[in-house]
Amino acid sequence: MLQIDCPSCGARAQSEFSYERTLDSVVTLDMPADETVRRLYARANPRGFDEELWRHAFGCRQWLVLRRHRQTHEITSVAAFDPALHR
Repeated sequence: MLQIDCPSCGARAQSEFSYERTLDSVVTLDMPADETVRRLYARANPRGFDEELWRHAFGCRQWLVLRRHRQTHEITSVAAFDPALHR
């Protein structure tokens, strides 16, 4: 089980969090249709590190961005999700 270091609550077990999606698949309401389709259905599945969107479901309920390695599950950073920075 992963240990995720929530910026608000400190280190917690993965069971308190829910995985949502990779950050590159987040779409906005004003995004063109072709870009929306590309982000939702034609994404790459790279090995190595990727940024993911998680929610601290059984804690502070904050949305978080985790930088996690897809094969080793090593987490190198955890930060609060800021929609203005991730468009």
